[in-house]
Amino acid sequence: RFGSSHSVHGPRAGFRCRRSGCAVARLVPHQLIAMMMQGGGGGQPGVFVLNRNTQREQGRKAQLTNIQAGKTVASIVRTTLGPKAMLKMLLDPMGGIVMTNDGNAILREIDVTHPAAKNMIELSRAQDEEVGDGTTSVIILAGEMLGVAEPLLEKKLHPTLIVSGYMQALDDALKELRSIAYEIDVNNPTAVSEIVRGAIDTKFCSRWGPLISDMAIKATRTVCITRPDGRKEIDIKRYAKVEKISGGELSECQVLDGVMFNKDITHPRMRRIIKNPRVVLLDCPLEYKKGESQTNVEITKEADWEKLLQQEEDEMKKVCEDIIKVKPDVVITEKGVSDLAQHFLLKANISVIRRIRKTDNNRIARVTGAQICNRTEELTENMVGTKCGLFSIKKIGDEYFTFMTECEDPKACSVLLRGASRDVLNEIERNLQDAFCVARNIILEPRMLPGGGATEMELAARLKEKAKAIPGTRQYAYRAVADALEVIPRSLVHNCGGDVVRVMTDLRARHAATGGVNWGIDGNKGTVADVKALGIMDTFAVKQQTLRTSVEAAAMLLRIDDIISGISKKKRGGDGPQQPAHEDETFGDARDG
Repeated sequence: RFGSSHSVHGPRAGFRCRRSGCAVARLVPHQLIAMMMQGGGGGQPGVFVLNRNTQREQGRKAQLTNIQAGKTVASIVRTTLGPKAMLKMLLDPMGGIVMTNDGNAILREIDVTHPAAKNMIELSRAQDEEVGDGTTSVIILAGEMLGVAEPLLEKKLHPTLIVSGYMQALDDALKELRSIAYEIDVNNPTAVSEIVRGAIDTKFCSRWGPLISDMAIKATRTVCITRPDGRKEIDIKRYAKVEKISGGELSECQVLDGVMFNKDITHPRMRRIIKNPRVVLLDCPLEYKKGESQTNVEITKEADWEKLLQQEEDEMKKVCEDIIKVKPDVVITEKGVSDLAQHFLLKANISVIRRIRKTDNNRIARVTGAQICNRTEELTENMVGTKCGLFSIKKIGDEYFTFMTECEDPKACSVLLRGASRDVLNEIERNLQDAFCVARNIILEPRMLPGGGATEMELAARLKEKAKAIPGTRQYAYRAVADALEVIPRSLVHNCGGDVVRVMTDLRARHAATGGVNWGIDGNKGTVADVKALGIMDTFAVKQQTLRTSVEAAAMLLRIDDIISGISKKKRGGDGPQQPAHEDETFGDARDG
């Protein structure tokens, strides 16, 4: 019999081993007893190593729940692949609505609690940051990689063996990928346009033809800088600003040869249109400095008060004279401008814009050639920007916008988007970001692969051939990767309502024959087509990243054999007993806040 202080009670709570005569505990389901120490003589109490509220899944069960979670996340975005993709409508907790078919945008809005599902969603975010496209493909592929591992686990194959087969398949697939890829001429605008269109024709904005892709290419080429060592640098996030203005026609969208920002001049009598302006950019306030803390001044004579005011005025006048000395037409500052400074600058026929964002100021510096000055005393002639052709202020809708256009060789730009509603504009912006990334990838690495599932099918055919030479049970895992790759063309056919079985059989047969690399799926008709002739292309960078991310993520999740979610409860007053777990506690809820 166990010691009376043990928490397992009842006549059938324990039993003895026939061979050794040792007492053995029978676990009660709602308690997790990680380790028990049986004392001598007096019968010591059992020791709980893990918190009683901890949930734990081990071995096969943990692996199968992870696989299930991965497949569930993949099933959410599977219908958003291809040109006939469906949209998803998501309602956030604040009541806002997001309508999109961008894999990352969908998964970003979804709230999940399962740790494996969170890991899958993280893949999409990483893919978006790294190459900007293929966010849906990477989730579908990772989900399928997990799915094909399920029968292997049922056959009692060890996860480590499956993972080593996956990794070998990944290495071979990447080598094959390089052999299929071919170089393209970046200076040929038609070729680049075709590739970008191929990437964003699956999106919402495809009905407006080449408009979005041409805008993306123009903006990317504008912000591209070649370093002295020949390396190209493209910082779209910082220097290609997208301005969304509701109303107007979508055909009015354009990439400006300069920048625009939502500001007006500070005084109505200042000039609103200036040709070839001389621009000065400041990072300091044009108003009298106030004391850091509260300042009290005692004045005995009225004349001293006059002197104080005069001193402020003289100080301001000196600052304005420093500016007027370099003969600017436009002064733009990130800080405030006092009425007095406005007065002096207006007399010198200078237009002033105040409280501009630092990021906007950096873009203006790139297009005008001006340098941002921190103190007016340091202003010199070479800090003045003269590359801007036209400074103008226009009213669009209810607001005033400042345009600095017709710049010579601008290295930054603004992309002006017009559209019927806010939802349409948001979706077009998301599509534009994808197009930016594709254009950037082509310019940085000008290598292409056939799209429309052709690359995946070719890899699958080649890996199946190589699998025959692999000894032992690792061959099963290697072959499973080849089977998983077929999910991309299969989803494309399924999403446009084609005959999945017939088309896939046809496609397999064509890739099994030599020279069938370019046979893929025409996503609009759901038939087998020569994707190179149709101009459906994918960038090498995106495909490589998709393959690597999905296989490595699946391998990592398969190696997990224990999931412990520690729901820590605050102790009640000092070292008192711990509170019991709540009845309807979901998986890891308290930890996720």
